Amino acid sequence: MTKRCKTAGLGLFVALCLPFVSLDLLASRDAMAAKDVRDEKAPDFVLKDLQGRKFRLSENIGKPVLLIFGATWCPFCRDEIPRLKDIYANYGKRGLVMLNIDIQESKEKVSRFASSYKLPYRVLLDEEADVAESYGVRGVPTMVLIDKKGMIVCRQCLSVEPLIEKMLKKK
Repeated sequence: MTKRCKTAGLGLFVALCLPFVSLDLLASRDAMAAKDVRDEKAPDFVLKDLQGRKFRLSENIGKPVLLIFGATWCPFCRDEIPRLKDIYANYGKRGLVMLNIDIQESKEKVSRFASSYKLPYRVLLDEEADVAESYGVRGVPTMVLIDKKGMIVCRQCLSVEPLIEKMLKKK
């Protein structure tokens, strides 16, 4: 076999196998990340909602909590609203505490946004971005799921619904 054929054969082999190796590496990385996250206690915080009432995370131990960090100017945040409304409709009455945490925007602006999109879940104001910083938010939207013990289950889960379902089935 010529050197050229061997090189072409090796290239074909690598091209065919690389996607499987990459998927395996990604799965391993994601599994490690999930394990690390499950050991992390959710930072406690107190924020006011649009009605001026205080919300303290630690007062919700015993319930799963879904935090959605967002902003009114974010097109991806707006795109997620129908899905988030469905999540709330399916799990809110079963015990899920769902919160939209708006980062660094005025109460008036956020209030108009929440009213315009008819957000059924509680909207909190993180005017100084202290809570977003404590959760390591680097972009919006960012979802953080917290279990009944106050531990972070996942950040940016692609499919949060099965995790919520599992949490709500446990007694």
